[in-house]
Amino acid sequence: MARPDLPVRSIGVITRIWRIAKLLSDDRRHTMNQLGMEPAIRDLLANLRRSDPPYRLRVGELAARCHVSKSAITQRVERAVSAGLVRTTSARVHLRESPASNDKRAVWIELTPHGKELVETTVEALLTHEDALVAELGHAEIANLSDSLRQLLGHLEQRVHIDGIRFEGSDF
Repeated sequence: MARPDLPVRSIGVITRIWRIAKLLSDDRRHTMNQLGMEPAIRDLLANLRRSDPPYRLRVGELAARCHVSKSAITQRVERAVSAGLVRTTSARVHLRESPASNDKRAVWIELTPHGKELVETTVEALLTHEDALVAELGHAEIANLSDSLRQLLGHLEQRVHIDGIRFEGSDF
């Protein structure tokens, strides 16, 4: 039996967002596997690439940009270093600090030329593929949908601070 006292206006929106998120997440995972790149590593490399040359960030800043903890970013960095995609350097080298400084927490993560080339190739292939996913929508429809989703996302992100709602990081 229908319950007229229940708020239902969100069902059409939230249910579709969940379904779309699942489809896109599965598709991205499949596409990334075909491209030979782990989504978490792509996220790390893409965030470094979006920084100014020489494509270098500190661990804490990179973790924040990837929306993950410092320990999670450290694990990603270790895998990327092993693959020759990034290198780590002491911050004191870049900040001209005294070599006597023992602050081992001050580390920079920097794209290698191989990492830069790989992320650029992967992102180009991924964007081309994902553009085809929305090709059925016209430019105005895409702009309107993007604006509506941006507004909803902003509202939800504000609720994190107001209501204490917790959102986990994503690979997007």
